[in-house]
Amino acid sequence: MSTLTNNNNKLKLGFSPCPNDTFIFDALIHHKIDTEGLDFEVSYEDVESLNNKAFGKEADITKLSFYAYAHAAENYVLLDAGSALGFGVGPLLICSDKKWADIHAEFNLDTIVGIPGKYTTANFLLGIAFPQLVNKRIMLFSDIERELLSGKIDLGLIIHENRFTYQEKGLHKIIDLGDFWEKETSSPIPLGGIAIRRDLPDELKQKVNRLVRKSVEYAFANPQSGLDFIRSHAQEMSEEVMYKHIELYVNRFSVDLGETGRRAINTLFDRAHALGLAPKTNKKLFLN
Repeated sequence: MSTLTNNNNKLKLGFSPCPNDTFIFDALIHHKIDTEGLDFEVSYEDVESLNNKAFGKEADITKLSFYAYAHAAENYVLLDAGSALGFGVGPLLICSDKKWADIHAEFNLDTIVGIPGKYTTANFLLGIAFPQLVNKRIMLFSDIERELLSGKIDLGLIIHENRFTYQEKGLHKIIDLGDFWEKETSSPIPLGGIAIRRDLPDELKQKVNRLVRKSVEYAFANPQSGLDFIRSHAQEMSEEVMYKHIELYVNRFSVDLGETGRRAINTLFDRAHALGLAPKTNKKLFLN
């Protein structure tokens, strides 16, 4: 049962503490825009926690990986605003031992790879590019570099701000899976989207979509407005890396998916279905 059935206007909203999400939602949750009578109960979670909570319908509105959405589409529908798609934004497969740095290295069943979650789009891409890498260790995305350096894993699949810092730690890129996807499909890589529960009233779903778009547009027009809020959730990240992160993941697709964004998401779904990695649904994927 949705929160709004309890005679109030507070919705449960989940997103990550990463700069792209806090940048997008700052104006919305801090009422820098007119929220049209809505308020939000916010929870901050890493992407795989958000994915798993979506499977349990714990949030009214949530950020989730597009691959996870393939498993949650019966209960959620995608908003047009707030998504993370783009070119050159994909997850990286990295290593500490240069012997792995040649992408033609013979990965085998014993090769241990650290991944940021089973239902992340990153893991989905890894499965397409290197189906032989089945010895996976699920861990918090921010722990993967440390596990590589300690020798506990052979390869690491990194997302978010780690793509800006891995080289400083002496780690090496094997492949950019975003580049891999772009060459395969000629589409931007769909990383994560914003979904809302299907059982909420249609008018409310449209209102939330409109407000998220306004929040993104406000952030673009006032990029310094949410600096303190963004920094407070960015852990040890430098301001330079923080804004690189935002510039990479917040773009025109975050304002509106458009035909190109929708085509990329449909392509991901088609690939997942063809490989038997996600269930099919008769529900429409997009709100509008």
